[in-house]
Amino acid sequence: MTMDSLKIPPVALGTWAWGDSGRTGDGYFGSPMTRADLEEVADKAHAAGFTLWDTAMVYGMGRSETVLGEVLKRYARSDYQLSTKFTPQAAGAGDDPVADMLEQSLARLGTDYIDLYWIHNPADVARWTPCLIPLLKSGKVLHVGVSNHNLREIELADRILGEAGFRVEAVQNHYSLVYRGSEDAGILDYCRKQGIPFFAYMVLEQGALSGRYNPENALPEGSNRAEAYNGMLPRLKALTDRLASIGSKHGAAAPDVATAWAVAKGATPIIGITRPGYIDGLVRAGTMTLAGSDIAELEALADAAGVNTRGWWEREM
Repeated sequence: MTMDSLKIPPVALGTWAWGDSGRTGDGYFGSPMTRADLEEVADKAHAAGFTLWDTAMVYGMGRSETVLGEVLKRYARSDYQLSTKFTPQAAGAGDDPVADMLEQSLARLGTDYIDLYWIHNPADVARWTPCLIPLLKSGKVLHVGVSNHNLREIELADRILGEAGFRVEAVQNHYSLVYRGSEDAGILDYCRKQGIPFFAYMVLEQGALSGRYNPENALPEGSNRAEAYNGMLPRLKALTDRLASIGSKHGAAAPDVATAWAVAKGATPIIGITRPGYIDGLVRAGTMTLAGSDIAELEALADAAGVNTRGWWEREM
């Protein structure tokens, strides 16, 4: 496999919410989804040409990977790409916790290789990064990336991999209109200069920027995201209203514009999909060109909202 065989789509598909138990209010997102629902989502994504699926062992502690593996059985393995993660905080006690976690992920996903394998966060870059090298050599992992790493940590990981003839091939951080830490820290510029794809997660801030929620219609009660975002919804209203009005000029909706904004900034958004209709939005987002003036206005409104959506797992960049 050559380095350039990682096909970067305009938008990647996120399955964090697929780790929920499926019972309303039970799990991070509080999204009830049946297997049939998810198969419909996958079929629609597949038909629209979205082929890169992003998951992690810690999404529902294996449940997201298991459900995704079952749903993707209906396609040839060459028809989709899998992205999953080694999470240092969940490392086992064996001699090679990275290889062990990968084996478990392979089994749950029903495959013998992962297209893009990530170190989920930078608990100890010098300790964990070298463990990726034998996995690349074995072919069980085709490409590697780092997630939630700051610029210094990305460069260190790249140096460690470089000594073995590999490199950091992707970076994945929280990045949205209201959370632009990776841009301020120079990570987007670094990725652009090095030709490294930058993947943005939480582009819609778990639905808070989708325009579907407002102070009168809040996020699902009892879910973690409700706790994190419901108090901010009044301050986000001017921004989500503007996202919706820009969207209407393009025959699109607020989340499509927030996604198109990330694409315009040079990122590949990872958008969580729990409903077939979301795929239509991704198609619209991938074909929409935002005016520079719209981008500037959205960023000014985002700054004016004055919210901090940094996740509990994140440090300042």
